[in-house]
Amino acid sequence: MPGVRNLTQVEATERSRLLDVTGYDINLDLSSAVQAEGHTFRSTTEVRFQCSEPGASTFIEVAAHSVRSATLNGTPLDLSGWSAENGLTLPGLAAENTLVVDADFAYSTSGQGLHRTVDPVDGETYLYSQFETADAQRVFAAFDQPDLKSLYTWHATVPEHWKVVSNMPVERAEPAGEGLTKIHFAESVRMSTYITALCAGPYHEVRDSHDGIDLGVFVRASMAQYLDADDLFLLTKQGFDFFHAQFGIRYPLPKYDQLWVPDFNAGAMENFGCVTHAESHYIFRSQVTDFEYEQRANTILHEMAHMWFGDLVTMRWWNDLWLNESFAEWASHWCNTNATRFTEAWTTFLSVRKNWGYRQDQLSSTHPVYCEMPDLEAVEVNFDGITYAKGASVLKQLVAYVGEEPFLAGLRSYFRKHAWGNATFDDLLSELEAASGRELRKFAAQWLETAQVNTLRPEVTIGADGSYQRVVVRQEAPAGHPTLRTHRIGVGLYDRTDGRLVRREQFEVDIVDESTELTELAGVRAADVLLLNDDDLTYAKLRLDERSMATVVQHISGFESSLARALCWTAAWDMTRDAELAARDYVALVLAGLPAEADINLVTATLRQASTALTFYADPEWAPIGWADLARTAKAALTAAEPGSGFQLAWARAYASAGRSSEDLATLRGWLDGNDVPPGLSMDTELRWTVLTALVTNGAAGPADIEAELATDRTASGEREAAFAHARVPTPENKAAVWARLTGPDPLPNWRNRALLQGFAHPTQAELVRPYRERYFATIAQVWASRDSEPAQEFALLAYPAYLVDEDTVAATDGWLAGEGQPAPLRRLVAEGRDGVVRALKARVRDARSG
Repeated sequence: MPGVRNLTQVEATERSRLLDVTGYDINLDLSSAVQAEGHTFRSTTEVRFQCSEPGASTFIEVAAHSVRSATLNGTPLDLSGWSAENGLTLPGLAAENTLVVDADFAYSTSGQGLHRTVDPVDGETYLYSQFETADAQRVFAAFDQPDLKSLYTWHATVPEHWKVVSNMPVERAEPAGEGLTKIHFAESVRMSTYITALCAGPYHEVRDSHDGIDLGVFVRASMAQYLDADDLFLLTKQGFDFFHAQFGIRYPLPKYDQLWVPDFNAGAMENFGCVTHAESHYIFRSQVTDFEYEQRANTILHEMAHMWFGDLVTMRWWNDLWLNESFAEWASHWCNTNATRFTEAWTTFLSVRKNWGYRQDQLSSTHPVYCEMPDLEAVEVNFDGITYAKGASVLKQLVAYVGEEPFLAGLRSYFRKHAWGNATFDDLLSELEAASGRELRKFAAQWLETAQVNTLRPEVTIGADGSYQRVVVRQEAPAGHPTLRTHRIGVGLYDRTDGRLVRREQFEVDIVDESTELTELAGVRAADVLLLNDDDLTYAKLRLDERSMATVVQHISGFESSLARALCWTAAWDMTRDAELAARDYVALVLAGLPAEADINLVTATLRQASTALTFYADPEWAPIGWADLARTAKAALTAAEPGSGFQLAWARAYASAGRSSEDLATLRGWLDGNDVPPGLSMDTELRWTVLTALVTNGAAGPADIEAELATDRTASGEREAAFAHARVPTPENKAAVWARLTGPDPLPNWRNRALLQGFAHPTQAELVRPYRERYFATIAQVWASRDSEPAQEFALLAYPAYLVDEDTVAATDGWLAGEGQPAPLRRLVAEGRDGVVRALKARVRDARSG
């Protein structure tokens, strides 16, 4: 992580033992932001802190461009040892200390620190802060670790037409020279450095209030026409009502602002009372489906849950990052299901988020949900599917294990006991044990301190009379991670009735050890589908018995429950990834069953998986047939769908992605030109870009077409789409130019870097990018060392030669991994790329054998 200190847990523990930070006063002069040559801003920090051992020394992080001066208790400090990577040494501390640091910090274009962007529509400048994991030090002098909480008073000098938003309300504003104003904020509540925030610019603002809380939503002025504030406020109010009732403690701040900001790296960030969301994900310029609306609702509620779990009560060190994110992940789906119109949110959790967890957990980099974080570099790559989705799945299993009411009672006690402080998972476990009366340490060790995922496989014997003679559930674990866990699961019996699959009965059992006999089923009439983990209580891969699988293949749409359908779709997908089911058979199941699927989230997720199966897991000799079948089915499904519906749009996107033939490309070109567009299908801005990029990818459109489209959409979104499309142009010269920009000495703005990386390679262009396999391994260390952590990780993941599924890619990766001196986080990401190729090779062998 160039430019910031890689703080270790040992250093943080010692500094926390020494210090109590009582307050920050932060003065930012942001008047340079509107100047083309304004690359830095002045920041003056006064930080007050106590030291338990007078005479001791410590350090403070100051990831500045340059430091003008620093005084400790009135005495100037020697700056000769300061660097952005090391921070500033503070010698000879008193019992009570005041440090003043006057420095110039750089505006960011990486989405870390104080990010600056200029809107191409009106030339206006926008700023927002992003401090997790430890980027507060890029804006002010900070003891940048979660357990050194403090109070913050922000001041910002800005152009007078700007708005400034922070954690607390504005206290006053005063003139600050020609065209400038100085905004002073009220002193904050006690919080960690990484959830402080300041955003500034001519944002469009809409306000409301609810239950005594002042609410605000913000977007860039040029995006105001797309801000559906009523829906955003509705979800926010529903979330507050639900969490207030369930958590037993009110949101503690007077206001709750949410900003949808440009060029954001993640989905959102839980800054206390000043939440930032990704504008590109959640402000919709064109028609979207309910999949996108539900994802937005989930993100809004996820960040709101953090106000209690993460902000009010904060982890002591990043070992418990999983608990912050897992809790918010669990709580958002729980709230979505019970308090909003998205009542099937647990289906989405399984089909989208949990599948992410399963994939991550089967990589060579798998790790326990809880694991030690020796330093910040280790934390940076751990914002993964285990930390979020597996952890949330474990919490869902824990709720099923102890019961929802005891779980909530323990949670309320935890919030009351640790409010405004720092806590660990052990603290939460103690409260849950007291509330439930159950011993949970064994559960926690089994689920949180071990890695990988179990598989539950039924073994069914049916007698001549059609009843079950014996049903045994086999629990399997991979050889390298042999832990067998206790799984609390539902078992559902489903019968075919009038074309539907109706649940006759469900019961809950504990699956333990390698073999568990379901004695309850002996003599019971055999169901058409025996579904393990009915209602998706546990975290495990599922298999179906032969009778059940045969029924599902023919009648998967017959399940009335979307969650039951999702369990079956997921089981088929896991079998495909594990080379137990041929990719062509999985695709056949999708093409037969998905057009009748009534849950848009399942349609969206399963179409993505079908594309992945054809790209990576299908025999390359057969894959063109599969793509043609998918395109044909998608075209028929969008024609049959209700005009103007989300299903029509989802299938249209799938058709654009799958179409390869000259006939399909001619149809897509016709849509772009306004010819033979299916009734009800809106060829709006985003769909036009989707179709155009598909044409460019397949050589049926070129740079001139991209520039013509950009001329009609000269916005930040349009520039991003155009960069992505240009990267797709299938010529050696273009690929060379894109690679040169990605690996050059000057880092690109994060949005352009991401667009070029995503556009650089495509399954149809594997041979075109083959020369870059060798260049990737020759370049990756230099890119990693010269970029901020987010763009460095994106390059490591997205530039990896994943589409070159052959032994040469494995060998090249092994050769690089055998080298010395590479940072452990980078080695992890490269090894994950190798895992994907090895899995794809096995699946392709299975598929070819099927053919």
